[in-house]
Amino acid sequence: MDIVKNVKDISSDLEHGIKEGVKKTKSTLANVASHLPFINLAKDKDNQHIIEIDLPGVEKKDIELSIDGNTLTVCAERHMKEEVKKEDYYHLSSYFGKISRSFTLPETIDKDNVDAEYKNGRLYIRLNESEKKKQQQVSIK
Repeated sequence: MDIVKNVKDISSDLEHGIKEGVKKTKSTLANVASHLPFINLAKDKDNQHIIEIDLPGVEKKDIELSIDGNTLTVCAERHMKEEVKKEDYYHLSSYFGKISRSFTLPETIDKDNVDAEYKNGRLYIRLNESEKKKQQQVSIK
């Protein structure tokens, strides 16, 4: 009977460990997600792909945009400091860190014709489809 009790105890401990691991993983992923910038992805009627990325507190000079193969990568560095000085009160909050998001682009994107604009804490990236890479109909002989 001791063997059955030992197996039940081990099973219970294993189940508890798995539940705790899942809980910690969820908490970690939620923390990581809270630091990623919000994005909107859209495709308009002219087949232009539009990516909007919220980057509050980031200056234009601290944003890098690159395309390697079919991967578009946006890297930015945030430096924010809020300071309040009063006669009887002082408060300082700092927010800083690197941000990076990557997107896999469709094969039809013209990588030589990318337009990016940064305005009021939001990065707008416009990607056009290449005329030569659009799907073509092939006649069957």
